[in-house]
Formats: sequence, structure tokens, C-alpha cells
Amino acid sequence: MRARLRALAREASKFGTVGAIAFGVDLIIFNLLLSTGSETLTAKTISTIVATTLAFFGNRFWTWRDGAHTHMARQYTTFFVLNAIGLGIALACLAISHYALGHFWPALRSQAADNIAGQLVGTAIGTIFRFWSYRKFVFRPDMDRTPV
Repeated sequence: MRARLRALAREASKFGTVGAIAFGVDLIIFNLLLSTGSETLTAKTISTIVATTLAFFGNRFWTWRDGAHTHMARQYTTFFVLNAIGLGIALACLAISHYALGHFWPALRSQAADNIAGQLVGTAIGTIFRFWSYRKFVFRPDMDRTPV
């Protein structure tokens, strides 16, 4: 049991490192696009697609490098679909804050509020979903390599 917890902690730490780098890329691109006049949801969509691609390669070749990697196109497609759900979570948080609550409290339409709603809250909730779904559907353990 202790060995499994250590392995899970190592896996979560690698996932967190890849995620932190992808988050930084997402944050920089999102704010760059906002500063050039892009619409809020469009900027978040573009920044997430770029960060998702980076995260896929980091997770595939580092976090879960010992997993079953038989079909890269299928794996990336599944990864991308699950990230689209994660993006939907972040966009929902951003839309609720910016458009729904921002209608009543204009301060929630600021760039700082958009960063908190989309980047912090949305990303945090989406990250929990992503970790679970990647382990379950994308980077499953290679049954030939997993010790019994």
C-alpha cells in the first residue's frame, strides 16, 4: 500500500510539473491575446489549445512514459476531447463570472477577475477532472509492464 501511495505521489508530482508549465503558457498566451483586444472566451480557447498540446507531450513522454502507447493519434484525440471538457469547465467558470455575475457586479468584467475565474478557479476544477480522466482513459498502465 505504501509503495502504491509513493508511486501515486510521484505520478501526481510529474503531472503537476507538466501542468504548471502548461498553465504558465496558457496564462501568458491568454493575457497576451486579451491585451491585443481578443474576445475573452476566444482568447481562453486559443491559449488552452496551445497549452493542451504542450501538456500532451509532457505527460505522454514523461509523466506516463511507461504506459501503453500503441496509437498516438487515438491517444491525442482522447486527450484532446478530455481537455475540451476541461476547457468547458474553465469557460463555464469564466462565463459565469464575466457575463452572468459581471452583469450585476461590473468589477467581475475586469482582466483580473477573468484571470481568477478562468485561470485559477476553472483550471483548478478542470485539473482534478484531467488527472482522473488521463489515468483512466488516455495513459492507462501497460498491462505487460505492470507488476502483479
